[in-house]
Amino acid sequence: MYYTNGNYNAYMKPQKPKNIDGKSAYIVGAGLAGLAAAVFLIRDGQMEGKRITIFEELPVSGGSMDAILKPERGYVMRGGREMEEHFETLWDLFRSIPAQETPGASILDEYAWENQNDPSFSYARIIENKGQRVSDDGQLTLSQKAIREILDLALTEEKDLQDKKINEVFTEEFFKSNFWLYWATMFAFEPWASAMEMRRYLLRFVHHIATLSNMSALRFTKYNQYDSLILPLETFLKEQGVTFQYNSKVSNVIIENFGNKKTAKKILLIENDTEKTIELTENDLVFITNGSITESSTYGTNTEPAPVPTEIGGSWQLWKNLAAQNSDFGRPEKFCENIPEANWVISGTITLTDDKVIPYIEKISKKNPHSGSIVTSGPVTIKDSNWLYGYSISRQPVFKTQKSNETIVWVYGLFSDKIGNYITKKITECNGIELCAEWLYHIGVPEKDIMDIATNYANTVPCYMPYITSYFCPRALGDRPLVVPEGSVNLAFIGNFAETEKDTVFTTEYSVRTAMEAVYQFLDIQRGVPEVFASSFDVRKLLNTLYYLNDQKSLDEIKKPLRDSILEKYVIRKIKGTYIEEIFKDEKLI
Repeated sequence: MYYTNGNYNAYMKPQKPKNIDGKSAYIVGAGLAGLAAAVFLIRDGQMEGKRITIFEELPVSGGSMDAILKPERGYVMRGGREMEEHFETLWDLFRSIPAQETPGASILDEYAWENQNDPSFSYARIIENKGQRVSDDGQLTLSQKAIREILDLALTEEKDLQDKKINEVFTEEFFKSNFWLYWATMFAFEPWASAMEMRRYLLRFVHHIATLSNMSALRFTKYNQYDSLILPLETFLKEQGVTFQYNSKVSNVIIENFGNKKTAKKILLIENDTEKTIELTENDLVFITNGSITESSTYGTNTEPAPVPTEIGGSWQLWKNLAAQNSDFGRPEKFCENIPEANWVISGTITLTDDKVIPYIEKISKKNPHSGSIVTSGPVTIKDSNWLYGYSISRQPVFKTQKSNETIVWVYGLFSDKIGNYITKKITECNGIELCAEWLYHIGVPEKDIMDIATNYANTVPCYMPYITSYFCPRALGDRPLVVPEGSVNLAFIGNFAETEKDTVFTTEYSVRTAMEAVYQFLDIQRGVPEVFASSFDVRKLLNTLYYLNDQKSLDEIKKPLRDSILEKYVIRKIKGTYIEEIFKDEKLI
């Protein structure tokens, strides 16, 4: 397997791999990574679909990318993924999946057209004082010390950040900035999270520093991501003859370790309460989604909070069973045990059933949810919320079955150990009415109307997700297994708990990238895997970032000592009259 960029590899069809007709594949998990692996096996590996089996513990595909109408509760979305133009493997995947609403088009075509016609832009990223936009919203408010800390982290090697937390590499000045508020609430980082992953995010998304406050770089699906992305994948794969076995829990894969050689020999599973064993040969490829951020999720109702889960989920137990057989398979306990209490675990799906709240939404975001345009363009963060509450409103309808009078709002709180401002409970203790009431309070609905609306004109489904931020747990090298562990003959790990280079977890891109890398390595596909967008190696992006980190100040405006001791002495004098000076001018630094 090798990485590449440009058109040469992007447009080529790889040759048919040797001996592909004698191989088969078993995929554990029908989330995005598992579905992507099946597509790449068929499209690039030219494996017949009938030779691919996907096991899924749940009765539905999608994994963490779910959105469903639960008849006994209402509309439910556990979350959503923010996407951007430079998700190279994701768009490589969806260019090949037929659109469901436009004959002759691909999912990528429809997606791009939707975002061209209705681009993302947030008119209020941070609010406080019951729906008022924060006065310095749009500014990153970083001190020179905080900027130096960002640069220091970016320049530190990963090996020197093992098991370190973000609050061990940044001081209080950094955490007081709008930059951190934007960053933490957009990506779900907590101060206790991995400094190693924080560094990857800085390098991976350096080209988005300029748009952190307005989120104009983001791209969104027309409907929820299950309807817009997962269902088309599932439809394509079923048409290709892929077998889906739902309600099938893989409890273990038995590995034969012989020297450095690792061979999957048996799959142990429970299918509809019946134990089964599948014998494997070296021609049977096994792709495992190890771990899950939405495993063991529980749901509440308008009048009942979501119960606290008490048992470890199947995906985590499977990873533990595998790790017990070989140390190269990672350390799952680093991610599923001892997660701090000050953690995001609750989200809620609010379905408003009339227009009483629409004026308050429109006042903040300057968009009417019934317009068909994307409303908040990502999260709106409530700065003075004890829960660090936030909400997001996508294009309506979010569900194709949604009624014209309904508006769906997704809410979440990053601090689960604090008492609310209006509801005097921890967010984990709240039922749906209380989650909705806290949100209504913070967007400026008069207190006399809050409980009436939350009770009679809204249905809110709380969701408890005990592992939702486990991706970000502090980690060391080797805690996540390589996509294809060294010496593995037929076993690969896919998804966000597998290890690949440079890319960042909690993204759809990471799921698809690991799936592509696994398939390409096993089948020796002679086509390059698109490399991670190299914005951190582009001097234009770096200079643009410097401009925005300093809140759009030129070098003349940047305070001492940075200007005089470094920039003037080593940069400005040297580049005068050169092409480099032109680049500095283009990026507004001089």
